[in-house]
Amino acid sequence: MHKRPIHILLADDDEDDRLFFKEAFDEIKIKTNVIMVNDGVELMNHLTREDNQLPHILFLDLNMPRKTGIDCLLEIKRMSHLKDVAVVIYSTSSSEKDIEETFVQGANVYIKKPSDFNTLKKILEQVITINWQYQTSGLNRDNYLLSL
Repeated sequence: MHKRPIHILLADDDEDDRLFFKEAFDEIKIKTNVIMVNDGVELMNHLTREDNQLPHILFLDLNMPRKTGIDCLLEIKRMSHLKDVAVVIYSTSSSEKDIEETFVQGANVYIKKPSDFNTLKKILEQVITINWQYQTSGLNRDNYLLSL
């Protein structure tokens, strides 16, 4: 069990999805600190501000206005101070093209947003308890798409 909270950052333009996500983390028995931003521009502003703590895990929606999740992922992977942030794609898309592109661009895990609250809780808990050292050093296509 973690003594200090795990810092979670969610970038998602859908308010209902953000509330669903926050409620799920409120019910998980792992200490977390969840910050949410509304789009890719807000995300990149948050990540580049020196006074903001970097997240341990970033949940990134692909389909956002102003700056897409793919654009954000490409930017994040070019910034040396963000190299240790685990990036979880959190999208309604189950397109093979999106899954493949985000894998190639360096995201750690891909989750298709579940519509069921209990499934969401199980998946988020699974993401939080992943051994990220293994996950980031041994990226492999077989364990990239996370589902229950």
